[in-house]
Amino acid sequence: QVQLVESGGGLVQAGGSLRLSCVASERTFTTYTMGWFRQAPGKEREFVATCSGNGRSTYYADSVKGRFTISRDNAKNTVYLQMNSLKPEDTAVYYCATATIYLAIRPSHYNYWGQGTQVTVSS
Repeated sequence: QVQLVESGGGLVQAGGSLRLSCVASERTFTTYTMGWFRQAPGKEREFVATCSGNGRSTYYADSVKGRFTISRDNAKNTVYLQMNSLKPEDTAVYYCATATIYLAIRPSHYNYWGQGTQVTVSS
């Protein structure tokens, strides 16, 4: 059982930045693809970004490409999501998750999920 704990959410004005963190309990953290998803009220959970076990390969949703950066520090069992140039439409609960499939983008491919952290972007 992998436990994931997100942090770093908050309220920010449009154009601002936030950095989300997700700490994993599993010592085999490096074997997992890590992903970030988000869910806005009344909407389905959507893919945001993913990175490979060694962090060298990444993939982003078109809506965040060029603004968000996913990275990981395997020594700290932590994955990050740096979010710049935030827009009101980025407002959502953000979740991190683990997968055994390389650069998975479907929520169904992810095995363990964190509890989520709220990001609110005001206009």
